[in-house]
Amino acid sequence: MPKGRPSISKIPAAVQRYGLAVLSVAIALATALLLERYNFRGVEFPLFLMAIAVTVWYAGIGPAILALVLSSLTFNYFFTEPIHTLYVTRSDFPYYVMFILFALLLTWFSAIRRRVERELLQSRDELQREVTVRTQQASLLDLTHDTIFVRDMSDVVTYWNRGAQELYGWAAEEAVGKNSHQLLSTVFPMPIDQIQAELLRTGRWEGELEKTKADGARVVVASRWSLRRDHQERPVAILETNNDITQRKRGEEEVRKLNQELGKRTIELEASNKELEAFAYSISHDLRAPLRHMVGFTELLHKNASSIVDDKGHRYMTMILESAKRMGTLIDDLLAFSRIGRTETRETMVSLEQIVQEIQGEVLQETDGRTINWKVGPLPDLRGDRSMLKLVLVNLVSNAVKFTRTRPQPEIEIGCTEKRKDGVVLFVRDNGVGFDMKYVNKLFGVFQRLHRTEEFEGTGIGLATVQRIIHRHGGRVWAEGLVDSGATFYLSLPTP
Repeated sequence: MPKGRPSISKIPAAVQRYGLAVLSVAIALATALLLERYNFRGVEFPLFLMAIAVTVWYAGIGPAILALVLSSLTFNYFFTEPIHTLYVTRSDFPYYVMFILFALLLTWFSAIRRRVERELLQSRDELQREVTVRTQQASLLDLTHDTIFVRDMSDVVTYWNRGAQELYGWAAEEAVGKNSHQLLSTVFPMPIDQIQAELLRTGRWEGELEKTKADGARVVVASRWSLRRDHQERPVAILETNNDITQRKRGEEEVRKLNQELGKRTIELEASNKELEAFAYSISHDLRAPLRHMVGFTELLHKNASSIVDDKGHRYMTMILESAKRMGTLIDDLLAFSRIGRTETRETMVSLEQIVQEIQGEVLQETDGRTINWKVGPLPDLRGDRSMLKLVLVNLVSNAVKFTRTRPQPEIEIGCTEKRKDGVVLFVRDNGVGFDMKYVNKLFGVFQRLHRTEEFEGTGIGLATVQRIIHRHGGRVWAEGLVDSGATFYLSLPTP
């Protein structure tokens, strides 16, 4: 392109529009003059009107007004007597006015038609964009595996995505146009009128529905409904999404049945425990009388017949007395153990440090004059039954004193390893004879012992009592140990 000659694209739009008005009038004038030269008269009127129409159609109202003014002046100057003047005679005035009015009417009509056409084009473009958006949305909805379908206010399906086909088995062409509730044999948790009333009031509803698939199988779905309204707020459609929760509901039903069965077994177990405790108490109580007779008559025999009984007989009577006393101790421990299950827990704030100090004073008689190295760390205050918690620590500390008897430098440590929001963990540790961890499960059983009576005395009920008390407080107890390397007993107790 030669320099200094601007391209058409760089000419301002307003200049182009008004230039079209001037060009249209000029072409109309040139054509009229040319036709007049060849004796074609009366064509100037429609030519100028055509110039105005072309201008208003392509350039708008402003350029059309310019075209009207130019056409009027040109028509007056070249084709109205007197020629080549702008003077209008009285006889030509109506003709001239009619031309202007007709041109104005044509301009107005063309402008309205152009505007209507432009609005139609805009509406078409908006409709195409809307169709494109809707098509994309429908494609996205069809890609998801979630069950989605749309129905009108008469419950007739208007859209059915691939997820709905996968769940229910009907293709879109089979489902669209059908009543959704009849197609799926929907079972509602409440009257449908109530559901529809809530949907119209809030615009949404959700709940669990039971539906039927194409193969006749029943499914339970978590259903969500969303109401769509038009620009006049009239309800026009309902979008429904379904999630298959059949397996979850079956699992919940199984859990419910298991809980019921567990509840029955718990009641039976509690009844059995009560019967067992009552039996143990009754047996223990009833054994006292014959045991007292045995001890009493053995002592009388030892007293009155000592002169006629040899050493072997004396040894037999001594063994009978010791066994009877041991059995009495077992009965006492069994009674105490059974009472724990029946005794009501009285919870108060308990100072564990104070309890440990009391126990240290009480176990001095069990130390046989030995010097024990005590290590007592900070202990928290807990809410529980003071007498029961003291019995727990008495049993654990007494065991530690007993099983460190063979140590030249016995050590017993009491402390707290953890302090959490939901509880604490206490421990009692000693450097005694310890135990083999493969027998750890036997420690807390009734009458379970890991050492011979000749080595260490005891009935085997102490640790069972500890476990029962800790369980009643909502905690747990466990132990760690090594043979000839000591043992540690842990208590986990909840805090209020």
